[in-house]
Amino acid sequence: MHGWSALLSGVALALCLPPSPLGFLAPLPLVWLLGQGGFRFGFLAGLAFWAVHLVWLPLSFVALFQTPWGAAPYLPLILAKALLWGLVFGLSRGRPLARAGLWVVQEYLTSLGELAFPWGFLGYALVEAPGRVLASLGGVYLLSLVVLGVALGLFYAWQGLQKEGVILSPPVLGGVGVLLFWAGLWLMPLPAIQASQKALLVQGNINPLQKLEGVSAQETYLALTQRGLKTHPEVAVVVWPETAVAAFPPELSLALEGRELISGLETGDTNRVVRYVDGVITHFYDKNRLVPFGEYFPWNQALRPLYRFFFQTFGFGGELASRTPGQGYGPLYRYGAFICYESVFPEVARHLVQQGAGVLVLGSNDAWYGPSFGGLQHFQMGRLRAVETGRWLLRAGNDGVTAIIDPYGRVTARLPQRQPGFLAGGFGLSSTQTPYVRLGDWAVLLAGALGLLGLRIRPKRAIV
Repeated sequence: MHGWSALLSGVALALCLPPSPLGFLAPLPLVWLLGQGGFRFGFLAGLAFWAVHLVWLPLSFVALFQTPWGAAPYLPLILAKALLWGLVFGLSRGRPLARAGLWVVQEYLTSLGELAFPWGFLGYALVEAPGRVLASLGGVYLLSLVVLGVALGLFYAWQGLQKEGVILSPPVLGGVGVLLFWAGLWLMPLPAIQASQKALLVQGNINPLQKLEGVSAQETYLALTQRGLKTHPEVAVVVWPETAVAAFPPELSLALEGRELISGLETGDTNRVVRYVDGVITHFYDKNRLVPFGEYFPWNQALRPLYRFFFQTFGFGGELASRTPGQGYGPLYRYGAFICYESVFPEVARHLVQQGAGVLVLGSNDAWYGPSFGGLQHFQMGRLRAVETGRWLLRAGNDGVTAIIDPYGRVTARLPQRQPGFLAGGFGLSSTQTPYVRLGDWAVLLAGALGLLGLRIRPKRAIV
């Protein structure tokens, strides 16, 4: 029975995270997950959660590469993630407070190192709620603590009701207060914000496999930019997505007429974004957080036969070399430009704003997700970087999601996915710093303290 309840709880929680609109239900499966079992329960719940949350991986890779081997990375990834859940549950058996604190610490640890894969954070359940503005205080980790805190309140209310059997008992009244707080996060109003400048975001919708084969996208991006600027001559800056072109066409400078272009540039060794004005590249930024097994190949010598097999199976031929990571964070003049995968790392946008970025610019190539919901999930997570830093976010994707997000996390303009086009919309510049930008991931320290405190509390019988 417990095995099935673990699996069902994991599935239910996965269905509450992006791109699902059911984030308001996230505390409900967490009530059960906080009060149940140890390692085995946590492992099974994690297995079910990650199998659903990351199902886009086999769906996209099998369709993109036209081979069932595209699903090969899926099983070891969800097993590794489930083992982490099992460890957290095993350490915190019978200690709900400890489990909540260790859960957030575990989220933070998955964002560290060269194999970092920071997906599945509970805080993203609030991405569609106005209450996401709390991320400006403590980032996505604070939002995770809020979600878990609401679940803890409901857990203790349920325990109190079982013990006392009185509907108006203090624990139950506390649970009602927790529900009212949670509802407030979803119903609170947000103030209007004015845009002072206008940007043109271009979406080329270029097949990523064709780009690897050397197909040029110059004509596509030049034509879309010319059309967009003709329709919206008041545009101040143009944004092209990640690795949009390998070189800029000679006609581009004339088309821009002195406007700034922020564009991904395919260099071979690095994944680079540049600022281009009047035919000159004035600034550049190289991607620091590389995608494991996509841009960076760990243990290359030991795993060389395995890599060779998959490269040939996927139709790449030969071997793929790791890209060279950037050596630090710095804005392109006033633009805090970062690249694709880096949007799920809060510290990247935070560092760029600390260095003076007045607006965030993200170039992405989510065409690798194919027809799956992976691109939408990636987009929804990256929206919080605008809230955490108090900056507008201009997001240009090769096949989407191309959108403009305001500092409160609202999507103010957006293009349909998987079709070429351009998007003109307003944005503004800011020089202020949010508490999160100044103080960083203090919420993780709080979570760690709660975890240690919970471990010192004598365990109680789990609810059944």
